[in-house]
Amino acid sequence: MNRIDGAFEALRKEGGTALIPFLTIGDPDIETSIEIIQSLEAAGADMIELGVPYSDPLADGPVIQRASERALKNGKVTLADCVQVAETARQAGVQIPFILFSYFNPILQFGLEPFFRFIVDKVISGLIIPDLPIEEDGEVRSMAEQANIHLIPLVAPTSHDRVARIASKARGFVYCVSSLGVTGVRADFHQGIDEFLATVRNNSSVPIAVGFGISSREQVERFGKQADGVIV
Repeated sequence: MNRIDGAFEALRKEGGTALIPFLTIGDPDIETSIEIIQSLEAAGADMIELGVPYSDPLADGPVIQRASERALKNGKVTLADCVQVAETARQAGVQIPFILFSYFNPILQFGLEPFFRFIVDKVISGLIIPDLPIEEDGEVRSMAEQANIHLIPLVAPTSHDRVARIASKARGFVYCVSSLGVTGVRADFHQGIDEFLATVRNNSSVPIAVGFGISSREQVERFGKQADGVIV
């Protein structure tokens, strides 16, 4: 069983909602990133998204953009560095699942086959590639399944008739985008978000998690009634 599956199964028995923080690796430096991961687990996080710093993060708002800029400026943090952070954190005793969040270009530059050979024996349980659409993810999906790494798709309120196709192929969980635009703190979400989440739920055989703009306890409690996890 993949670690993500196990985490959701345990939460389901307890009636809980997964708390999934996002962290830009290397901001302000590698050592601090490892300490933050340890602190997040101690504070109750159920799994962590490890963000690979990228110079052109299209889906990310100003907070994550600035974090990526600092990581690239301070230490030129690479995809391999981020995977090594996960391995070091695991060796330090961290138990919760790690989800690698990377745009496609760093993986393509690494090389698909070398990339999956590199992470297959590491500690990565899931992979999110926000700019790789389902129509073009066949090769990556096949390699991920062979490596027992969940390729986690993003689905947005604007996906419309693609929702069923995206959700049906999901592994680990479906990342439901709560709002149009980029990530960042917000008070309001997409009109029709409740109907959208219900549609994803009805078309998915895996858990669903809500992200983009979740920033308060009240928002976590609100979406925790409809989703299996929230991404912060």
